[in-house]
Amino acid sequence: MSEGDPSATVLIVDDSVVARAMISRAIEASGRFAVAGAVPNAPAALRFLRESRVDVIVLDIEMPGVTGLVALPDLIVAGRGAKVLIVSSVASDGAAATIEALAQGAADTLVKPDIGDFAGKFSVALVDKLDRLIARDEQVAEEVRVPVPPPEPPVAAARDVGKGFEIVAIGASTGGIHALNQVLTGLPSSFSVPILVTQHLPASFMPYFAAQLATMAGRPCDVATGHMRIRPGRIIVAPGDAHMRVVRTSDGAAIRLNGDPVRSGCMPSVDPMFASIAEVFGARALGIVLSGMGRDGSDGARTIVARGGSIVVQDRESSVVWGMPGSIAKSGDASAVMTPAEIGQLIANRRHIA
Repeated sequence: MSEGDPSATVLIVDDSVVARAMISRAIEASGRFAVAGAVPNAPAALRFLRESRVDVIVLDIEMPGVTGLVALPDLIVAGRGAKVLIVSSVASDGAAATIEALAQGAADTLVKPDIGDFAGKFSVALVDKLDRLIARDEQVAEEVRVPVPPPEPPVAAARDVGKGFEIVAIGASTGGIHALNQVLTGLPSSFSVPILVTQHLPASFMPYFAAQLATMAGRPCDVATGHMRIRPGRIIVAPGDAHMRVVRTSDGAAIRLNGDPVRSGCMPSVDPMFASIAEVFGARALGIVLSGMGRDGSDGARTIVARGGSIVVQDRESSVVWGMPGSIAKSGDASAVMTPAEIGQLIANRRHIA
């Protein structure tokens, strides 16, 4: 898609006439996108999507009748691959609605300002979100331009993946919360291997994110703190303002936090988590990389493989962005490329038996 060629299309779903007009104006003014439609509610959006396809759905949450959160699963199905960007006044950092939307499959969120503040920063942020969702940044665009993607390791190749693993570490970014939901809900209540999660989110999201994961997985989940012990049957998530590393202790392993710069530039980063579990657990480490933009996790994945552990990544088709998992699959470090549901089954079926 070249500059001035608005071949990426957007459907706006918002009950406010003024908001629809302002969002449309910001999108059209970019010269890079076309507004295919602007409708006032979810039923109208579903009718529109039965007849037309779009690249992105911009969705408000608070609407009369069927709310955006209630309609979200149906819109994802009806969208046939369209990415959903939540633009709502209740989509602030740490808001329960934000995490719920991401868990249900929304690709990203943006706070909708007061009517008088639509110009300026909001318009720039909106266009930036759209750019990222359709992979216009150089890194993802480079991957999209690969003419013939390399073959993905088949599910059958996962027969021995993670055999005897004693820790699971999961890295994710854009689109990763929904994938995490699918992975974790596939685990039985008897599953006792500890799970570490590094998800690219601001620190203000983390308390609710941990609560959401606990509900998804049916097991305790904590936001990591320094010196926290790693216990069987629990989930620990990295805080939004520090990397999570694992260190060996006299009777097991514990968490250490630090803010050292990393090559990916991410905070928190998947790479320190992966590198540290490779050091402590070696061949008993299982790393998983879900949907996300960029290459965070690639360096750590290489370390896990070098120490005899296994790496499994999400497949291209189910990923919102196949940057993080795709970079590992293309490097040859992935033992298997699978859907989130298949990853959950693999973890459950090949859990370490003490």
